[in-house]
Amino acid sequence: QVQLVESGGGWVQPGGSLTLSCAASLRRFSAFAMAWYRQAPEKQREFIAGITSGGTTNYVDSVKGRFTISRDNAKNTVYLQMNSLKPEDTAVYYCDGGPSPYEHWGQGTQVTVSS
Repeated sequence: QVQLVESGGGWVQPGGSLTLSCAASLRRFSAFAMAWYRQAPEKQREFIAGITSGGTTNYVDSVKGRFTISRDNAKNTVYLQMNSLKPEDTAVYYCDGGPSPYEHWGQGTQVTVSS
């Protein structure tokens, strides 16, 4: 039984910042890699950032240097710090991870970047 709940989205002007959170009801959270995905309207969901159980991170080129993924194992939470936001970052953001990837998507959290 896995439940993932994303939060922290909202509206921000270009160049602004947001921090997203993903609360995971997931046993042995610390043992699993976690990741953030996003999906813009009429586009395919894409991977944007991942973090291993050991803390190693990986980013898609379009967000590298602007976004930072982190985790707090004591809180079963993964974060996405987003800086220097661009209009093309507008999307619904989802987290994922655990023993059955792609099977427990939450509702996502909307990020809108516009002036």
